[in-house]
Amino acid sequence: MTHYVGVLTAGGDSPGLNAAIRAVGKAAAETFGMHVIGFRDGFRGLMENRYVHLGDAALSGILTVGGTILGTSRDKPDMMPVGGQLMDMTDAMVENYHRHHLDALVCLGGGGTMKSALLLKKKGINVLALPKTIDNDVAMTDVTFGFDTALGIATEAIDRLHSTAHSHHRIIIVELMGHNTGWLALGAGVAGGADVILIPEIPYHADRVAEAITVRSRIGKRFSIVAVAEGAMPVETAAVAAEARAELKNNGDKKKNKKAKARAVACLTEIQELQWQHTTQLAHRLEEATGLEARVTILGHVQRGGTPSAADRLLATRLGTACAELIHQGVSGVMVAVRGDGTEAVPLEEVAGKRKVVPPGHPWVISARHVGTCLGE
Repeated sequence: MTHYVGVLTAGGDSPGLNAAIRAVGKAAAETFGMHVIGFRDGFRGLMENRYVHLGDAALSGILTVGGTILGTSRDKPDMMPVGGQLMDMTDAMVENYHRHHLDALVCLGGGGTMKSALLLKKKGINVLALPKTIDNDVAMTDVTFGFDTALGIATEAIDRLHSTAHSHHRIIIVELMGHNTGWLALGAGVAGGADVILIPEIPYHADRVAEAITVRSRIGKRFSIVAVAEGAMPVETAAVAAEARAELKNNGDKKKNKKAKARAVACLTEIQELQWQHTTQLAHRLEEATGLEARVTILGHVQRGGTPSAADRLLATRLGTACAELIHQGVSGVMVAVRGDGTEAVPLEEVAGKRKVVPPGHPWVISARHVGTCLGE
């Protein structure tokens, strides 16, 4: 019996997406005789029925190409901007799913995509998901594709910043992506020999960071590299955010204190809005405390662009082909997770709404401490 499969990419772009699309498409068609189509621009394309046939011609030559040939968006099925309003468009997506007589829908994405995939599963769609993000924060998988490429780019940036920091006797603060997790900053910081690494999982004391830099200066090391995750916070801000999250959780029931809930949401929103200034403010504080000149480098989207690494191409291909095999076996409602050298089908209920953070005792954290890296503790 011929199977019909749909594929879409959602959320931020990530190296390896095209490799995964290619793997799903080629394995599904060549090994299992399936027909594959791709929906453009994520869940919006599924809602608007904008699609392309993913035959051999469409999949040829895309293994090494960054981005996604299907395009992507951050639109959510149940909160889709339509005519200036947010609307639940899941029924339209279900209708288009059946219009193409699809047996399965493959969603490539991060944490938000996992929640959207679960939502569509509950609407009766046979959905499978592949974990991609440079943040490496998807739960229940060893790693996500896209992370290795971004890690290499971030590490090379730190390598290059060493020379200018050393030449000008400066503090160079490099801000790295990662959303609210520190995998990218921690990995690149350790690999690039950063002197200070600040991540969201370990709130920092600015005075201890300044002290570590001052000690380096006194022994003749008149420069320092500080790797900062975009979600890193000083202990004071982290304490306020934790209190607001706790208040929000305690008042999550609509029957409880609505004012307390509103205060907590407003507090977290303000912290998020001010977070973009965080790295610049840190630079000013370190200049005042150490007497050294500080400069900020924000890598931004350059971390997730360009050609995917060999490791990400291999990982995306492994996940894509495993996904095609699961579809052939009639499995759905799962994320195809990485487990060592193999893969594992994990129910979406165990993934959606969860985030993989850096554990306090992770080997990377321990290694950073052992080589004398300051974590701001």
